Parts: sequence; C-alpha cells; structure tokens
Amino acid sequence: MKQSSPPQSPRGIDHLVLAGANLDALADFYARLGFQVGPRNRHPWGTENHIIQFDGAFLELIGVGRGAAIAERAGRAYSFGAFVRDFCQGGEGLAMLALDSRNAVGDAEAFRQARIGTFDPFHFEREGRDAAGQPKVVSFSLAFAEMHNAPRAGFFTCQQHKPQNFWAAEKQVHANGVTAIAEVAMVDDDPADHHEFLGAFIGQRVMRSVSGALEIETARGRLTVLSPAAFRFRFGVAPPLKAGAGPQFAAVTFRCVRGQAMAARLATVAPCALQHGGMLVLPGTNAHGVVLAFAES
Repeated sequence: MKQSSPPQSPRGIDHLVLAGANLDALADFYARLGFQVGPRNRHPWGTENHIIQFDGAFLELIGVGRGAAIAERAGRAYSFGAFVRDFCQGGEGLAMLALDSRNAVGDAEAFRQARIGTFDPFHFEREGRDAAGQPKVVSFSLAFAEMHNAPRAGFFTCQQHKPQNFWAAEKQVHANGVTAIAEVAMVDDDPADHHEFLGAFIGQRVMRSVSGALEIETARGRLTVLSPAAFRFRFGVAPPLKAGAGPQFAAVTFRCVRGQAMAARLATVAPCALQHGGMLVLPGTNAHGVVLAFAES
C-alpha cells in the first residue's frame, strides 16, 4: 500500500446520516425501537433532522423540509443539502458517514493533498434545545471527501465549535440498552479497492484485508467494506442496495447492554428480526433501507 502522512491519530465515527423522504416515519420507527429521539431541527437551507445521541457519536435522521432552498453543488462548494435531497429521491437508507474533526480547515487541505476531495470547508449554525427545552445555538464546520463512483455514499468530517450546547448525558440513555455505534458496513464487489481512499479519510493506514472484506478501526468504531457474499455471511440477510450505484453503506451494528430487552422490543416492533452470528439483525427492507444489528456487550 502507498504510504502517506496521516493525522496525529485516526479520526473516529462522529455521526451517521440516515436519510428518508418521510422524516416523521423514520423518527417514529427509531423511537419504537427504544431510542431516545430528539426534537425536530431545521438547517438554514431547509433539510430537517432528529438526533439520537450516544457518548461521543450520534445518528442524524434527516429529510428535506417544506420550503427548502437548497443550493446546488458548484466547483469547490459541496452541497450537503443537495446530496441528501438526491439520495432521498433514490430511496432511503444510510447516506453519509461523518468522522470527528479537530480542524475542518486542516482536514479539507489534507483531503486535497490526498486527492480525495477538492472542496472548501463549510460552516453553519442552527438552533437546538437543551434538556430543559431552552434554545441553544450549535455550530459546525464540515470538510468533505468523495469516493470515486459512489454517488450514494457521502463522506465528511465534522468539527463542533460549541459542543457544550450539543452533547447531553441524559440524552444518551436509551430504553433498548444501546450504548454505542460499534461498526458501519459498506458493500462493494471489490472491498480492497477502497483502501487508499479510506486510509486517507480516516487517517488510519493499518487495516485488515481478508477474502471479501476490508476492516479498518477508527478512533471510535469500525468501518468494514464487504462484498455482497461476505455481507450475507456476516449479517444473514441481503444488503439493501440500489442497483448500479457503486459502493454503498448498508449496515450499522450497535453495542447493546441488555440483549434480552432488545430482543423483546424487536419481537413487538419488528418480528422479522433474526438471530445471526451472536447478533440480533433487522433486515433493511424492514428498517428504512439499512440493516440494523445489535450485539450485546
């Protein structure tokens, strides 16, 4: 593998962007699964989201709100809103992976040097609410990278400028016992083809490549690229993919401290869930386009 200078330490999973045309249905589904789903927020350009927090990472459930004024991508200006809009038009699922950032400007330059992104950093603010319901401003800077021939897989780093207004321990307790994002899985015919891009994006050149799989440990959770056959072997179900759209995100594995409680909840909310490889697995056809797996820790 070609070596390049990584950041001081690997980046970790910051959040996952789960997109769908019906945001109400998406939020209701995760609430019924036992996640604590935050209130609806709106970005300045008109996408809307709900946040599900864990310790140091979160899920972003997102859709396009009424009256959205989304700028198109142009030159060095990446359009987060346009990516979400276009993704939703092609179906719902896990759209984007965000890693944490200490310096989004530096990340954008590192991505330029590694030839995985030529985009300017993007800064925005929105209003959120604290545990008492009081308005608080949250502020972010994003640096985007782009995987070749992957129109339905977005990548960026996220620097929080006012983390004290965002994170709250009381929002990280979930009735289903889920405590963390353990793994994110992509699917492509040739997983090893992506070692250069992912190594530069994560800042981690140490990775494990076996038949049909590429595994990379981030500073918070694992990223795995699987062939379709390896995905079926790992999760026991087919990957939820859009034909002809190249590499795509397909599954999230959560750490869970109360496996029996999760199993009981799934039996009521999603009786199609199956036991496979020591995990509870919910097929993507029953989980808004992404396979959800729960592993007891």
